[in-house]
Amino acid sequence: MTKKGRQVLVTDGNVEKALRKFKKKIAEQGLLQEVRDRQEFVKPTVKRKIAKSKAKSRWKKHLRDQELPKKLY
Repeated sequence: MTKKGRQVLVTDGNVEKALRKFKKKIAEQGLLQEVRDRQEFVKPTVKRKIAKSKAKSRWKKHLRDQELPKKLY
């Protein structure tokens, strides 16, 4: 009989280490983000607006990183 789902073995009673491993597995699989996304419905127009604003901020950051440093004299 096989168990379905995510599981982490606890060795030597080290629960903290097992919990860190479990959180890492969940984050890598994107389950936490999926749960957050499903909590409320976001209209497609709002999704596009958010994506566009994130792209703008990434582009501004890229341009800011490309600038030469200001002269300090």
